[in-house]
Amino acid sequence: MKKGIPFFRQDMVIEEISDVANSYIESEWRSKYESMYEQLTAAFVEIEDAAYGLYLDQLMPFIFEQLEDAGFSTMEKLEENDFVIANRLIFRNSLEKWGAEDNRSRIFWNVIHDKQGNPIGTILTEIPHSHLKFDIPSAPVIYSLRESLKERIVQGIRRIKESG
Repeated sequence: MKKGIPFFRQDMVIEEISDVANSYIESEWRSKYESMYEQLTAAFVEIEDAAYGLYLDQLMPFIFEQLEDAGFSTMEKLEENDFVIANRLIFRNSLEKWGAEDNRSRIFWNVIHDKQGNPIGTILTEIPHSHLKFDIPSAPVIYSLRESLKERIVQGIRRIKESG
């Protein structure tokens, strides 16, 4: 993988996908955060948590585009009232239950399908954030689960958050 560019192959397992995605985030998240900080701090005053969506709109789409270029499917059928961040993160497919007000954790999930349409697992996108002011206290993190059913995904998220 060239620095900053995620490289996905159709034969990857879900854990390899999350490793590559995390390498990309690790190389990109802080520079995007710092370059957008003033704009997003001002936006937070007006739109509160939605400012984090503006940040994810800049950070995450490239990962999903690279996955799709490699032949994976990352998106489910949208419902009429869906709210989508970063072109692929559906708000109804997320949980926010952990952390203090100045370091909350929201986790989105995307079931990943191969070229034949078979689910290979789920990637979880965790965005740490503050409800008190615009602040991302640490890098977003991608986790992987072998699950693809919502109930099992939710159990997997709880297992990750409550054991960590």
